[in-house]
Amino acid sequence: MTTQTDKQTLLNELNEPFAVSAEAIDFYREKGYVKLKNVLSPAVLDYYGQLISELVIKLNTLTKPMEERTTYERAFLQIMNLWRENTEVQGFVFSRRLAQIAADLMGVNAVRLYHDQALYKEPSGGITPWHADQFYWPLASPKTITVWIPLQETPMEMGPLAFAEGSQHVEIGRDIEISDDSEKILSEALQSKNFPMNDTPFELGEVSYHAGWTFHRAGPNVSDRPRKVMTMIYMDSDQVIMTPRNSYQTADWATWLDNAPVGSKPTSYLNPVLFEK
Repeated sequence: MTTQTDKQTLLNELNEPFAVSAEAIDFYREKGYVKLKNVLSPAVLDYYGQLISELVIKLNTLTKPMEERTTYERAFLQIMNLWRENTEVQGFVFSRRLAQIAADLMGVNAVRLYHDQALYKEPSGGITPWHADQFYWPLASPKTITVWIPLQETPMEMGPLAFAEGSQHVEIGRDIEISDDSEKILSEALQSKNFPMNDTPFELGEVSYHAGWTFHRAGPNVSDRPRKVMTMIYMDSDQVIMTPRNSYQTADWATWLDNAPVGSKPTSYLNPVLFEK
């Protein structure tokens, strides 16, 4: 049983600073992603992982058999803004440590939350096709970043996240939604431009951060266990809302930005500042 004192100890860890090396910052800015080890303890991942998993089970509405799902639906169960469902999970999502790392990597003074999402790739779950997240976001600046937090050790058979190194710097495939087409088109485009791919396992406690325009994918989960991942998307606190360029951005504008005026900063209750220097 986790006592109140134990819970406070875990919460304290989530809010303690993390030293990001100059090498990690340089790597992120050149490659568009970075993997950092020992960011979260096994105790934090175990406790909050159970809470997050309970919410995923409670809130999931995708119950179709795997063979009847689209490629996107086979990739993962996707549950968003868990921070509004449970106060303890809010403590995890609002972690100053994780937000501070995001600010350091982007080189900004403060970061806001865009939204969180749990991504659970079930056993027999398919690939996550190549894509760039910012295709979906009506945000003017590229100063956006996602932390990808495996809630367990993630070997290759579970489908860890893979990155096309340096792909955030080129404007290819920025009008393509995640799909079978994006997997084929982007795979060919990235190979033709000789972008190296980092496709490696994640240790327990290891997390990754990737930029909004960095192309990434994940393999299938061929293990007998779900690949449980929690993510938070951060943006520079000076980020500006732009006119949506596609239907997904229009939906995001309403859902995550409270339809704040184009040209304004996203300062609604949905987008709290999580870290400020």
